Amino acid sequence: MEIRARGARWSCRTLVAAASAALLGVLLAPAGAQAQTAQGAPSARSAAAESPPPRSEPVYSYENAIRESVWVDTGIDGDANGSTDRVAVDVVRPREAAVSGRKIPVIMDASPYYSCCGRGNESQKKTYDANGAPVGFPLHYDNYFVPRGYAFVAVDLTGTNRSDGCVDIGGRSDILSAKAVVDWLNGRARAYGSRTGTDPVRATWTTGATGMIGKSWDGTIANGVAATGVKGLRTIVPIAAISSWYDYYFAQGAPLYDSGPEWLSDYVESPEARARCQAVQQRLIDGAPRTGDWTRLWSERDYVRNADNVRASVFAVHGMQDLNVRTKHLGQWWDALADAGVERKIWLSQTGHVDPFDFRRTEWVSTLHRWFDHYLLGYDNGVEREPMADIERAPDRWTTDTVWPPRTTDATTVRPAAGTVPGVGTLGRTPARPGTTETFTDDPRLSESDWAADIDRSTTAKSGFVTRPLSRDLRLSGSSTVTVTATPSTSTAHLSAVLVDLGPDTIRDYGHAGEGITTLTERTCWGPSTTGDSSCYRETEARTADVDHTVFSRGWADLGTYASAGHGRPLTPGKPYTLTLQLAASDHVVPAGHRLALIIGGTDQGLIDPPSTTPTLTLDLARTSAKLPLVGGAEAFTRATTGTVPPHSAPRESRPNGVAEPRRTPPIPGDRT
Repeated sequence: MEIRARGARWSCRTLVAAASAALLGVLLAPAGAQAQTAQGAPSARSAAAESPPPRSEPVYSYENAIRESVWVDTGIDGDANGSTDRVAVDVVRPREAAVSGRKIPVIMDASPYYSCCGRGNESQKKTYDANGAPVGFPLHYDNYFVPRGYAFVAVDLTGTNRSDGCVDIGGRSDILSAKAVVDWLNGRARAYGSRTGTDPVRATWTTGATGMIGKSWDGTIANGVAATGVKGLRTIVPIAAISSWYDYYFAQGAPLYDSGPEWLSDYVESPEARARCQAVQQRLIDGAPRTGDWTRLWSERDYVRNADNVRASVFAVHGMQDLNVRTKHLGQWWDALADAGVERKIWLSQTGHVDPFDFRRTEWVSTLHRWFDHYLLGYDNGVEREPMADIERAPDRWTTDTVWPPRTTDATTVRPAAGTVPGVGTLGRTPARPGTTETFTDDPRLSESDWAADIDRSTTAKSGFVTRPLSRDLRLSGSSTVTVTATPSTSTAHLSAVLVDLGPDTIRDYGHAGEGITTLTERTCWGPSTTGDSSCYRETEARTADVDHTVFSRGWADLGTYASAGHGRPLTPGKPYTLTLQLAASDHVVPAGHRLALIIGGTDQGLIDPPSTTPTLTLDLARTSAKLPLVGGAEAFTRATTGTVPPHSAPRESRPNGVAEPRRTPPIPGDRT
């Protein structure tokens, strides 16, 4: 799906900055726990306010909470065994509310990872007692929110853990199995007390108001369920989530992994499902050809096209250096939600594929608390009037925006031109002279980091175009596009386009195994614990690196998709082709004294697979350009690329790039398993 680079038309509801919640109360910790009990942080609420906004308080017992399992009938027969599939749903809810008849809302995480791989930074799995009753729920949602009057519901997707059916990689079975649970919570679906039982179980204890949350595949399911328009789903919190599964495996026809969705389904399926789901596996193989062509399988797994159906509010979180679920997923989903008028909020970090609980823990729990209180309990606490966007500018340094992208953002065309050294050109507003060309040869051994390190040297593996040192900061906010006209020497070619901030900086080391965090030994606790379910988690801190350049946005494509984004064609050597690459969404400030670079190359080693040939490509610079979402538009670019560079911002002496080489994450859109 196309990421639209839009200017003043970035449609959003105005969310003005306002008061946030008062001090987050002291969180309960288990007696004798060898851990520090976490405290909340002061809010920005005005001291002149007469009373703090309402919030849920931990008045219910977690130890005595009701813990139960039900099996919800999905109404579909994914494994074609003649019976509709049932999904296992583990519930923990306050007993006191049940006794008094008080109905409560639900926080729900539907996941394929509860038994195979675990959730969170510590890879927690569900646990059960000898009778099969749930004991341990992964993550802190149950410990923190159940005492505050919420139920937490953990759903095993079809084909995983204790559920029937087959894993469907974001398809009909995945989405409808989770949707069926929302329907059951709202009295529209059937559930039973066992996998094969006949006695129905009704969710009479809930208001039906449901919020779905989860990282990666879990957040992807939240996106997909929201796109069905199911009633009762009030909000979703997708963290590092997929919005269209085609874009997880391909970038405009260029393969991102050397395997397809069948590998992932085999990885998470229960042993029983793996034995009975061979037909589904074959459908995944047949429907996802390695050619990168768009098929019906991908249409079914594209939630962006159904964004108009979304009734829920959306609180999206993503790492801008996530090389697993890339921010193209966020950009196209965010734009579609904006066009649909959906109420939304966003956090963008400098991390890779990391949960906000592990990079901004105290503020995250406080914000999530206010978010669920407002959308599930109906409290008027002002969270919907707070700034729309929180953006990490440097490790642990955050800024906010009332609207994201800012209203002054405009898609501004910049153009490459030849320089005095071959392969080292300029980037400005003036088109290159007709007939001006640059040539490079694909070298699959080299990556975007290699290209950036050689930006000022003539090399045969890339074409780089650079502004002069900026006289003032230049901010890019949103999604970019790069249109190239290229003549290949062979019948196949892949293209990469990257935007680079050339200048020294200290950033989160997203290329390291922790993807920007280091896990410590000390723990903090986020609610009460039981013997089988601790609320205490290991703390983290930012892992940083000193660098000379930062790649902050990327896009890739198979040049053979020049005529149709959904179908690749053989190229005719010596013939020029024009193609527009969609770059991942980002929000980055190139500081005064640094330079902005656009690099165009072939295979981005470790991030896309190479073509079947090794082409040399000749770029027609007069017919090549980029549209960048610049805050302040063309005027901001002109101001930043003219004038005197402030002395304190002048580039420092070059030093080795300190960030670890970005590694292609295994095709598992979950935690680091």
